[in-house]
Parts: sequence; structure tokens; C-alpha cells
Amino acid sequence: MSVIETSGSHRIDHSRESRLGDFSADWRLLLLAGMAVIVGAGGTGAAWILVKLIALATNLVWFGDFSFAATSPATAKLGLWTVLTPALGGLIVGLMARFGSEKIRGHGIPEAIEAILIGGSRMDPKVAVLKPLSSAISIGTGGPFGAEGPIIMTGGAFGSLFAQCFHLSAAERKTLLVAGAAAGMTAIFGTPLAAVALAVELLLFEWKPRSFVPVVASCAVAIGIRPLLFAAGPMFPFALTPQLPWWVLWACALIGIVGGLQSSLCTCLLYAAEDLFERLPIHWMWWPVIGGLFVGCGGLIEPRALGVGYDVIGDLIGGHMSLPGVSVLLGVKAAIWIIALASGTSGGVLAPLLILGGALGSIEGAWLPGGMGLWAIIGMGAMMGGTMRAPLTGTLFAIELTGNVHLLVPLLVATTAAYAVTVLLLKRSILTEKISRRGQHVTREYSIDPLQLARVADVMVTAVETLPASMPIDDVIAFFTGETRRHRSYPVVDAQYRLIGMADRADILRWMAEGAPEHRTLDDLVSDASAVVGFPGEVVADLVNRMVANDVGRVPVIDPATRRIVGLVARKDLMRVRAASRLQDLERQAFFRLAQFRAKEGAA
Repeated sequence: MSVIETSGSHRIDHSRESRLGDFSADWRLLLLAGMAVIVGAGGTGAAWILVKLIALATNLVWFGDFSFAATSPATAKLGLWTVLTPALGGLIVGLMARFGSEKIRGHGIPEAIEAILIGGSRMDPKVAVLKPLSSAISIGTGGPFGAEGPIIMTGGAFGSLFAQCFHLSAAERKTLLVAGAAAGMTAIFGTPLAAVALAVELLLFEWKPRSFVPVVASCAVAIGIRPLLFAAGPMFPFALTPQLPWWVLWACALIGIVGGLQSSLCTCLLYAAEDLFERLPIHWMWWPVIGGLFVGCGGLIEPRALGVGYDVIGDLIGGHMSLPGVSVLLGVKAAIWIIALASGTSGGVLAPLLILGGALGSIEGAWLPGGMGLWAIIGMGAMMGGTMRAPLTGTLFAIELTGNVHLLVPLLVATTAAYAVTVLLLKRSILTEKISRRGQHVTREYSIDPLQLARVADVMVTAVETLPASMPIDDVIAFFTGETRRHRSYPVVDAQYRLIGMADRADILRWMAEGAPEHRTLDDLVSDASAVVGFPGEVVADLVNRMVANDVGRVPVIDPATRRIVGLVARKDLMRVRAASRLQDLERQAFFRLAQFRAKEGAA
């Protein structure tokens, strides 16, 4: 906002139309991108540390080895200790949450969303330390979770802490928080495109250059560093591209629908189990112990259901598991994951979703062309896209995991079908339901603000009631204090109808209290006032921002060349913009009717 100096001492705020453009980005975008490079490196390092901590905990607990080599609890033969180990891990996590930070409970993504929406994107340093540590203990002791949720929380915490060292706005801190989270996901799975899509679909709650460019920069750094810390290339290569019949996309849609139903069922069962834990007459600190006992019992039935299960994902994609084995894995993994996550322990949801979706896809693939591995991939994408309400993320994630771009269209069809099912069946996703239960509302729909599309000239009232600058103060007081109902403020104009300022009811009360001198006029008392004004060609959103900043409800609209009043905008005029936008969603009408065509044909 700039100021136009007028004759005398009148000053009028003026916002230049030349500043309008497609985007609101400024040169701070480059600063944030530079910061995101550092955050990306930090998020990658945090991901590496978490993976090593999980491996260390797994080796110590299940094999008694001090080793950072990746391994699976499924190969350990410990008998009863298989039941007690996850319970012991749950006890440790419960104590850490009780006496450390309660925010380490759960899978991390809802906590990151909550920090973004209501916490000013400021995260506690304790979370950055305790979240990866608790997740390593939980997963290392057999918890059926993935590392991605905790690393999203940990990478986000690193980005938030880094941002808090500088003078940044909440929106800028959010950008760096999400950049750290996306970098962590990229480092774990080698999926930069999916990480960017996850940021857009789940975490940023906007799609603007000021956030998109830094997130991409962070993910680019992470994928560049990844070969130095992790294996290069796709995590689960799938080069097979079988020749499929013409109807295969219909089969993908069916897989997606079934995946959406599976996703909805798992979400409902998860929160039903959480409600049961809420009814227990014990402190929530002990809930992870109970969840751990269920996990251990499941491990006795199917040891491969324990831990992260990346080896299981590889076998499902490779088609190396039998149909009975997949069926048992699906049932056991779903049961122990739902119970353990509902108990409030620490762990992620992404890897379990891949296993559950992949297992169901494998079973369905036994009767479809292309092999069980192909349909396991389709099922994984559908389960992820439906459960997280992120179809683009699910599609890109499955492609980057396998390195097979030929599956793009089948995956997009399946994930979109699953997404449509869950959107129609459930009000909330597995991520936002927890936030809703804490009293916060989250909307996941992006749209253009109607105030950004309307011009001031479209909403202003042209018949403006004004007060002459020559009006005596006694008459002004009588005007505002009479029995006739008046507006709170009125524009004051000179003989050429040019704006002098605004006369407000509060000014009148102050003049009465101070005893304004007789024979003074409005021109004498408002001449030093600075009036907030609008211009016919500017967008309504800019005017609204100035109205909010100056706490005014009525703003005169002037011709910038002559300063003559051409209209006035009040709050009720702004409501009409919103009403017109809503009418586009609600008003339904047909412009071409079959009966009309038939009548024309009969007349011809």
C-alpha cells in the first residue's frame, strides 16, 4: 500500500493495480529456497539416523547384536519372548510420551498438520529428539509400522526449528517445516515427486510458488544426497511390462473400488479400537503395553507381520508369496497394526498401508492377467491414495518405488477410484479424524478465493450518501445523534465531490466529549485524517485486506485520477461476492433439453 499526497494535508491510501499478477510471490521466494536446501540436507540426515536407530534396536532386541545392518524380526526364533518384546517396547514408548512429550504418540502426520494449522508451524525441540527415538524403539521391538510417518514428523521438526532461528512469518515457517518433512520421505524411499505431491495434497494447504519452489529444492537436495547414505535407484524395482487386454483399466477401477472399501474399513476399525482404549480404566501411558501384547501374539502366528516389512513389500511386488501366505499376512498385519496404532504408540502408516493394499491386490491378481506382483502394485497405490485421500501421491509413490512409468495410467485409475470411494463414504481420513477429535476442523479442498476474482467496480454501490466538507460540526452531531438510523461512517467530500476523509460515529462522540469549537466544519476536523479507499479496477481481496488491517467496515471507492468518489463498499457488499460464489455450487439448471430437440424435429 502506498500513499498519494493531495492538496493541503489530505492523504489517501492507494494500492497500485500494476502489482496484480498471477501469483503473489516476491523475492523472498529465493531466500526460502536457499533455506530449504539446508533443511533438505538436514531432513535427509534425520532420515538416515532414524533408519540406523531402527536397525540397531532390532538387532539388539531380537538378535543380541550391536549392529546397524538392516534385518527383520521375522527371522528370530524367540518363542514367548516374541510376545513380550513388543509389550516392553510399548512400555518404554508410553513412559517417553508421559514424561517427555505426548506429541510423540501416533504416526506423526496428524501432529505435523496440527502444528501447521494451529501451532504457527512451531514444533518443540523435544519432539525432534524423542520422535525418532521412540519410533526406533517401537519398530525395533516388533511394532508393525513404517518409518515414514516419524521421519515426516522429525524432518518437519528440523525444518521448524531451523526456521525459528530467523525472523520468518508463520507461512514461511510452514514452508520450511514441510520442506524438511518432504526431504525425509524422499530420503527414505527415493520418491521426490511423490514427496512433493504429499506436501501439496496433505501438508501445505496451498499451492503457491512461495511454498512449492522451496519444497522442490529440498527434495532435490535429498534425492541428490540419498545415494551417499542409502541404495541408489528404485527401492523395489519392477521392470515387467506385460501385454494386458483392453479391459484392464476397468479391472484397475475395480481394484481401486475394493481398495477404497478396504481403506474405509481399516479407518473405521482403527478409530473404533481407539474408542475402546479410551474406555479403559487405566492411564494412556499403559495402552502401548496392551497393544504390544497383541502385536506379539500376531507375531507368533505370522512373524513377517512384525517390523517395518520392507522385505514383505519386495516379495509382494516380486510375486514371491503364495496365496495362503498372503491371506494370513493380510489378516494378521491388519489386526496388529490397527490395535497397536490405536494404543497410541509411535510409528508410521505408509509401509503398513502398502503391505495391506499389496496383499489384497495380490489376492485379486490371482484371477487377473499380468501376475500377482503387478496387481500388488496397483493395490498398494489404491490403498495409499484412498486412505490418505491423496491420489496423486499414491500414484507417483508407486511409480517411483518400482521405477516403472508404464503403470502410470493404471495406477491413476485405481488410486482415483479408491479416493472417490473413501471421500463418499467417510467424512474424515485416517489423518484428519484424529485432529477432528481434538476439536479442530480441517478442510482438504483447494479453491480460488472468489474475492480474488471480483473487481471492486463489480461489487461497489454507486449511489453514495456523503457529507459536505462545509457542514458545521453542530449539524454533523445532530445528523449522527438524531432519531434516524445512520451508518457508522460517511465519506466527506468537497464541492467537486472529491474525497476529503471519513466522518465516523466515534469521531462525533469524541468531538462531543472534547467540546468541539463552534462554527467549525468537517473540513477543519477531518482534513488531517488518512482515509482508507478502494479503486474500481483493483481486486476485492486487496481492498478486504486493507479493511481488515485498518478495522473499517465502509470504504469509499475513488477515481485515482480525479479523487472523485465513484462508489462505496461495505461489509454486506462483500458477503454478496461469497453468496454468488456459493450459488455456482448450488444452482442447477439445464440449458438444452431433449424435449426441445424433439419439438424442433417435429416442427421441421
